Amino acid sequence: MTTWHIILIASAATLALKLAGYLIPAGFLERERPARIADLLTVALLAALIAVQTLGAGQDIVIDARVPAVIVAAALYALRVPFVVVVIVAAAVAAGIRAFS
Repeated sequence: MTTWHIILIASAATLALKLAGYLIPAGFLERERPARIADLLTVALLAALIAVQTLGAGQDIVIDARVPAVIVAAALYALRVPFVVVVIVAAAVAAGIRAFS
């Protein structure tokens, strides 16, 4: 199986999942348990994406300038600094660390 086969299968599965979403009645998603699961699933997927993009390099786990930048970004976000400032400062931290190492 080539990469293109995997991409086509993943695309078809994504399309099928999106189309299946239209078949679910709106009342079902408004109940407490499905709404909570959907909220928690969104947070879990975002956290996994951040972890993979921060620590991943191919098949390896790498600790480099991205880790301190994400920590700084999380701290600034917790202090309710505007998002644009968080991104600029985190990028500057990563660039500074890479410049000195």
